[in-house]
Amino acid sequence: MKIAVVASNGRVAQKVVKEAQERGFDVTGFARGDENKSGAKTYIRKDILDLTKEDLAGYDVVVDGFGAWTEDVLPMHVKTSQHLCDILSGTDIRLIIVGGAGSLYVNPEHTAVVADGPDFPDVFKPLANAQAEELKQLRGRDDVKWTFISPAGDFQADGERTGKYIQAGEELTLNSKGESIISYADYAIAMVDEIESGHHIQERISVVRA
Repeated sequence: MKIAVVASNGRVAQKVVKEAQERGFDVTGFARGDENKSGAKTYIRKDILDLTKEDLAGYDVVVDGFGAWTEDVLPMHVKTSQHLCDILSGTDIRLIIVGGAGSLYVNPEHTAVVADGPDFPDVFKPLANAQAEELKQLRGRDDVKWTFISPAGDFQADGERTGKYIQAGEELTLNSKGESIISYADYAIAMVDEIESGHHIQERISVVRA
């Protein structure tokens, strides 16, 4: 299987590259930096918005690891993922996106989300809103085989790799300890499992540490 990881120098993307390569997949990293920080055996220096159909032709899966944190660039979440959708439109190439937890529902009616809660930090609300809009735009694309994977609420960059996780759906899910937590490493395991299975095309799923 051939996998392209876009924005591959990001911290989550690096974990995905490592996990996929350790399973024997052929991984190419794409990023705008001169230095290959991703660990991908093949690295192509190219900005995400400059990618073309020809760049991604021949891959089975494209992983979108793009992340923005400051308000001036938060709209890039929608812009970049929609650009990838346009490139992949009408093809069998799957697009798997590193999502956010703020848009997970907290009630069965799916009328309230994590970011609406009184305890949700104000500092993270702009990012949550940006990724919620990204998901909304993806839901309108029936021409692309996309999957949006939300992490648990506590997404730990340096958390341990336990190798165990619970795959859930659209609602915030807690583990047996009442926690919503997952490490980048375990999230990467879940993502590569989805890459292998392809069970959730045009769906948002979520993952939490078991």
